Order: sequence, then structure tokens, then C-alpha cells
Amino acid sequence: MASSSSSFLSLKAFPISFPSTKQHPKKSYSSFPKIGFSSFKYENENNSPGETECPVPAEQQPINEFQSLSNSFPFSWASSDVVEYSSRLFATGACFALFVGLPVSWLGSIRPESEPVRLVFGSAASGLFFVILAVVRMYLGWAYVGNRLLSATVEYEETGWYDGQIWVKTAEVLARDRLLGSFSVKPVLGRLKNTLVFLGTSLLMCIAILSNPDSHKTAFIPPEEPGGRAVAGVYNDDSARNFEPDAFCGGDSLVP
Repeated sequence: MASSSSSFLSLKAFPISFPSTKQHPKKSYSSFPKIGFSSFKYENENNSPGETECPVPAEQQPINEFQSLSNSFPFSWASSDVVEYSSRLFATGACFALFVGLPVSWLGSIRPESEPVRLVFGSAASGLFFVILAVVRMYLGWAYVGNRLLSATVEYEETGWYDGQIWVKTAEVLARDRLLGSFSVKPVLGRLKNTLVFLGTSLLMCIAILSNPDSHKTAFIPPEEPGGRAVAGVYNDDSARNFEPDAFCGGDSLVP
């Protein structure tokens, strides 16, 4: 009995653990993969030699430039969701077309009330042109940061433009930057290229419609009214008498 009681007491000293049945929340994925910046920071005191010996100032390091670009206006639009990205570009172009393009088209037209199609496409072309400029600016910013992330060297300035230096990245820093550039910057550049193609095609269509003289003909005034004129390509004696009275001095009409 003594041995059985001692064995029972020894079993109580080791608690039995059961597997947890707690459900983990589902992860939400955005349009582009996000790489956390906390994984690139070293929390211990013994930092890697590549990070400790990096002479590049903090504001000129490619990873910090990428983080600053991702949170700045309007460059952060390009890395946002597709719906948010499209809606912001549409709102920007619509506001510019309504408050700038439409008044300019109205003042630049001789008879704006008789040419509504010209006004609409003129203001739309101005809005598209403004959005194209904004997308080009975003593309240049993202391309600059992407090139610095994918490059094996970093050009930096210690105190000013006159003392430029070049630092060769270590293997760890190069692998980190190229991972960030391949999975976070290249998809953004592809989206901006597709946007420029779509906007450029739309702008060319608007210009073609505005260049077509048949799309905005002047309203026709009947020849019977004073100062009226005939339709292009159709001869009319009354209209010819108003513009060339000397040609009808010998008779009432040129047609026998």
C-alpha cells in the first residue's frame, strides 16, 4: 500500500496538458504583399557588422526611403487597394475637369451653348492630362526607390552635394533590399504602367473627337432668315445672292 500511494503522489506532480482548441483569426491579405519593417531591426546589442558599419545617413538609406515613400502623399495611393486607388484618381481628375477644365473650355469657345460635346470632351481631356501628370510623378518616385533597393551599391552624400560617396552593400543588406524591391516595388510599378497606358489611350480618343470637325458643327440657320447660310455642299440661290450680289446683276437666277 505504501508503494502504491507513493506512486500516486508522484503522478500528481506532473500535470497533464491538453491541446488548445482556440481558433486563430484569419489573416487578411492586401493587393500587394507587405513586408514588416520590424523584421529588419535588430533588438539585441550585438548588431550585425553590415548594419553597424553602414556609413549611409539614415534618411538616405533605401529601406528608410521606401518607408517614407509608402506613407507620403500621393505616392501611397499606388500601393493601396485597387478600388481606393482608382477612386482617388477618378476624384482627382473629375475635380480638375469640373473646376478648371470646364471654365477654360467655356471661355475659349465662341458659342458654348451650341457646342456641348466640345465642352464635355475638352474638360475631360484636361482632367485626364492632370491625372497623367500625377501618375507620372508617382512612377518616377517609385522607380527611384526601386532602383536603389535593387542596386548593389548606394550613392549618398555625407554633408552636401560636393562630397558624394558610394557604399557597397553587404550580403545581408543586399538580400533584404532586393526582397523588398521585388515583392513590394515592382508590382506597384506594373500598376502605374498599366494606368498610364489606359489614361493615354483615353486622352488620345478625346483629342481625336475634338479634332473631328463633324463632332461640333455650328447650328444651321435657315436661308430664309436674314443672314442665313446654306448647308455645306448644297447650292442655294438666295444664300448666293446675299454673299455675291454682283453675280446676279444680269438676271434673277443663274438657273434657266
